[in-house]
Amino acid sequence: MNMLNIAKFGGTSVANFAAMQNCARIVMANDATRVVVVSASAGVTNYLVELANDDLTESQIDMLVKQIEKIELAILEQLSDPAETRIELQCLLSELSELAHNKVDLLSAEGKDGLLSMGERMSSLLFTAVLKQLGSPAVNFDARRVIKTDSQFGQGTPDISAIEQQAQLLMTPALAEQVLVTQGFIGSDANNKTTTLGRGGSDYTAALLAEALDAQTCEIWTDVIGVYTTDPRITDKARPLPELSFDEAAEMATFGAKVLHPATMVPALRKNIRVFVGSSREPEKGGTWIAKDCGDEPYYRAVTRRKDQVMVTVKTPSMLYAPGFLSQVFGIIAKHNISVDLVTTSEISVSLTIDNPPNSVRNKINQKTIEDLRQICEVTVEEGYDLVTVVGNNMHSQAGVSSRIFNALQNHNLRMICYGANPHNMSFLVNENNSSQVVTDLHQELFE
Repeated sequence: MNMLNIAKFGGTSVANFAAMQNCARIVMANDATRVVVVSASAGVTNYLVELANDDLTESQIDMLVKQIEKIELAILEQLSDPAETRIELQCLLSELSELAHNKVDLLSAEGKDGLLSMGERMSSLLFTAVLKQLGSPAVNFDARRVIKTDSQFGQGTPDISAIEQQAQLLMTPALAEQVLVTQGFIGSDANNKTTTLGRGGSDYTAALLAEALDAQTCEIWTDVIGVYTTDPRITDKARPLPELSFDEAAEMATFGAKVLHPATMVPALRKNIRVFVGSSREPEKGGTWIAKDCGDEPYYRAVTRRKDQVMVTVKTPSMLYAPGFLSQVFGIIAKHNISVDLVTTSEISVSLTIDNPPNSVRNKINQKTIEDLRQICEVTVEEGYDLVTVVGNNMHSQAGVSSRIFNALQNHNLRMICYGANPHNMSFLVNENNSSQVVTDLHQELFE
């Protein structure tokens, strides 16, 4: 284990020149930080998603490209010596414009990934320049040389052994002399075609690099002071947590805590790398440390919410006493690489929930899955739900733990409940118009 730290900065942390300067000072204050992973500057990814997924006119495309240019050039213009960086940035902006106007390529997931990678590529170029301006020996490093994935564009699966091999070969020798600034979210397949790890994948990149380089710690710098008991935008009574276990953090990330990408915990757990979450705006306020074991593991740790959920119910009389129906259903779901969160069954039907974020590749995959399911059974699709989860420890082993949760929910209609499969959570599917109040009531009962 090296005294090595990987620092990742999210979109709001690198939103503009002043924010980048804050982050650069955080990097330079810790001699162990030798690798920096950056997201696209705030707002840029949303514009890129619009360019990638919407049927736009040429003038609409030009307008969105100009909005992105405006964000990037505003940072460039505040550099004391922007000449060299300007040339490289103009090349990237030209590439972006070309990709955005290529409507044929954008019909494919591969073409979309090429376009979506541009935000991080520009961000790392500019952040490197900011670090160098402050006196750090920084180098802009292309993550695609190391983050190797399969060819599942839009949601690439990392090749762990290839990443370790490439990181040791290309990054380790440089770490003593330089700070390597690289991009989150993006990688490349065996044919060196650009892939992406899915929305929010920059945290995952940082954890994968920490694992591959045998780092001791991995810092996730964002716009909040650590991980909270719930989303502070829902209730002002939410408070930051000083510590979490890997299990708790994984549950929270999976069920909607936006501070962490769900996959982040997996590499950290494999190598027992401690993960820190803090605010790049207020680094002096500390944050949340995530480790294998915590000194205190309470029954209730947090309440999370994941929006845009769809409930799919599959029903067939032939399911009654018939072996094999469930394997057919889940075979179709597996074929489309869909992750299911909640499952409940009755004699002749199965209900399950899937993510359905608007304007995403996932939305289109869901439609195809439902078409395939209709070949074997009756399918009902219900939209407009959110998934609320209470995360904690040993929740099934103590009398009264679940009754406190249900007491808080007595005035709410619950569409679906999942409990008992995991000692770390209890989940509810609720109407999206009611979910904020559900979270507030749970938080009041369990934490206030």
